[in-house]
Amino acid sequence: MTRTTTAKSIDGERGAALIVALVMLLIMTVLGVTAARNTNLQERMAGNLRDSNLAFQSAERALREGETFLRGATLPPFTGANGLLTMQDGAGQASFWGNDTWWLANGRTATGMAHVNRAPLYVIEELPAVENPGGSLVFGELPDIGFYRITAQGQGGSADAITILQTTYRR
Repeated sequence: MTRTTTAKSIDGERGAALIVALVMLLIMTVLGVTAARNTNLQERMAGNLRDSNLAFQSAERALREGETFLRGATLPPFTGANGLLTMQDGAGQASFWGNDTWWLANGRTATGMAHVNRAPLYVIEELPAVENPGGSLVFGELPDIGFYRITAQGQGGSADAITILQTTYRR
């Protein structure tokens, strides 16, 4: 016995399978686009974190090189040039720290950093001497304690990632 298609059964089909398939395709497309955007955002965040970390390490390297410089047997005079500044040079003002031209003109270059946009720079400020309260006046002893402020600027893999660190050193 063969079935014959009647007009009633053809009119009953409304294309539900096509609509369900299109809705499922739309949902899958939205999920795919969301996943791609999320991956792109995470990749950019990881790159920025790497740049920030490189900038911090670069500034830390310059800070340590400044401390090593101050550990030397003798220090050259602080004349306001070549990264050796005094309080009168005004380097302690925060407006200088963000000025890249000022850093290039006044900073000392630290060595040994790879994968950074620019070698780290540092300046050393000679602060006013402080009298040693426990010191004695024995011949040959220095009655004053010297204090120095080291400020370092490091850049990461791009010029957008900049870290500035500062420490005070007693000598």
